[in-house]
Amino acid sequence: MEKKTIIAGISQGDINGIGYEVIIKALSDPMINDICTPVVYGSPKVAAYHRKALNISNFSFNNIRSAEEAHARKANIINCLDDNTRVELGKPTHQSGEAALISLEKAVSDLISGKIDVLITAPIDKHNVQSENFHFNGHTEYLKSKAGAEEVLMFLIGESMRIGVATGHVPLSKVPELITIDLLMKKMRLMNQSLTIDFGIRKPRIAVLGLNPHAGDNSLLGSEEAEIIAPAIKKAQQEGILAFGPFPSDGFFGAGSFAKFDGILAMYHDQGLAPFKAITFDSGVNFTAGLPFVRTSPDHGTAFAIAGKGEASENSFRQAIFLACDIFRNRKFNTEISQNPLKHQDVEIHSDRIDELPPDIFNGEQ
Repeated sequence: MEKKTIIAGISQGDINGIGYEVIIKALSDPMINDICTPVVYGSPKVAAYHRKALNISNFSFNNIRSAEEAHARKANIINCLDDNTRVELGKPTHQSGEAALISLEKAVSDLISGKIDVLITAPIDKHNVQSENFHFNGHTEYLKSKAGAEEVLMFLIGESMRIGVATGHVPLSKVPELITIDLLMKKMRLMNQSLTIDFGIRKPRIAVLGLNPHAGDNSLLGSEEAEIIAPAIKKAQQEGILAFGPFPSDGFFGAGSFAKFDGILAMYHDQGLAPFKAITFDSGVNFTAGLPFVRTSPDHGTAFAIAGKGEASENSFRQAIFLACDIFRNRKFNTEISQNPLKHQDVEIHSDRIDELPPDIFNGEQ
């Protein structure tokens, strides 16, 4: 029997940005069809406009009406937009924001109902997408609401590091008041769980960064490390989580210490994303941990300044597709092995003399 491929839903993002460029370039890679069946929620007309602007002639979408009709060896697209939708490359407009939201809502609806297996979101403009149906600071907060998740973690994944942020899309001035022991515990538990289940890492090591310069410098430059972050780390350790820190961010990344850990918890958005993008910008992936479904995205934005010029790299978007499928398989494997655990066996030893027991009972040690 032919193995069912992963159905990868893709939201088009802002139609005036580089979303379609990176989508088309990524889906042109024949490797994609070996790991998943892509389904873009967008517009064949808008896609054709971008193909013409980019002078791409060796690629075409398979038009379908629903995800159930997706062809396993083709790049599929579902029309979600009115044919009068106007593309204005490089300009964030009300219509492009509306088109991004329509695509996202349809894709998330199919994701929740199980018509697609994973979701990869192309970049949106956080301003022009705001409406009565979207009053969030980004995809992460929107998906948390739609899933009814108690807690989520913005998790940036690259070849050399995995960075989560304790506080996401919030003003920097509000970060200190949001950092609490309870919040950090939730984020560390979630990171530990995700690294274990989503990435298959046994007993992951987590580094926790400080909030203030030099991690407070013994409370000279701030007391959050001593009063909040360090106690949270100790509490996490008592739960069996291998958390360490708090580390001063500059020295931690400057000395390459990030390579010694499986996950890093930063206190705020730019503390984590600035070094991450500096090191892995072309291949990094944004993953939302804590959701009941898998969602990834490239680690860049709409890039209106280069829209339609053919200059955008598709590598991050391609890696977002690969990672979504990897995590989906890891979760499925974890569910399967958890359903039929080995039964506990009580072994009764009748010898009174330890030197009479076979050596291999202690793995060769006597």
